[in-house]
Amino acid sequence: MFTDSLLDESRDFWARQPCNIKHSELELGTKEYFHEVERKRYFVEPHIPIFAEFTKWKGQRVLEIGCGIGTDGVNFARHGANYTGLELSKVSLNLAKQRFKNEGLFGRFFLGDVESMGKVLKDEKFDLIYSFGVLHHIPSIESALAEIRRLCSKNTVFKLMVYARHSWKNALISQGLDRPEAQAGCPIANTYSKEEIECLLSTANFRTDSIEQAHIFPWKIQNYLKGDYQKEDWFNAMPDEVFAAISRSLGWHLLINASSS
Repeated sequence: MFTDSLLDESRDFWARQPCNIKHSELELGTKEYFHEVERKRYFVEPHIPIFAEFTKWKGQRVLEIGCGIGTDGVNFARHGANYTGLELSKVSLNLAKQRFKNEGLFGRFFLGDVESMGKVLKDEKFDLIYSFGVLHHIPSIESALAEIRRLCSKNTVFKLMVYARHSWKNALISQGLDRPEAQAGCPIANTYSKEEIECLLSTANFRTDSIEQAHIFPWKIQNYLKGDYQKEDWFNAMPDEVFAAISRSLGWHLLINASSS
């Protein structure tokens, strides 16, 4: 379980700089701002729409754990999903609500952490539970998975992304050449092997249907921050098919499809 101090530390960390909030310098909360954030997110991480399968969930009950500022959530809603978002950071949650309001979309939003979500969602069941880049920031992923399992019907699909231990980025982090998040000081950023995450899911009574690896960030940071996408020289010299092969083996993201059946 989260200790109160660690929960507060995590909440404060994500309130200072919600994920992707600096992807636009336009006026915060405007349609134009959110559209630029979305464009940049999916340009840098094109595997997200493929993994999420936004168009597949029309009329289905979708719960996103860690909805952030609503970029993925609004795409589920655009395609007709009955969307619910849970978020630890009030700053992020308010921006997600604004995003939905801007586009005239409906969604339900709850403030809280994954380990206490049963108190607000009670006995609800969902067709899809989606969590991209969140559960590796939780002290006890075992407790989180147990709570998530309680919200599953017999046919629920569970899609999650966690950080990969055997990855290019983690090798750099271990040598002090990188850090897990854009801002320094992330309280928790765990990594997992494919075998470990499959074991954790099995213990929580999930079946792992697939695990893929993706995402190596190839851009020069200082240029990237200015919206100028220039690859590091070693990646620029690399053929696309070689970069793709390395990403499939050493990507930072483990993309897991699981099910409750």
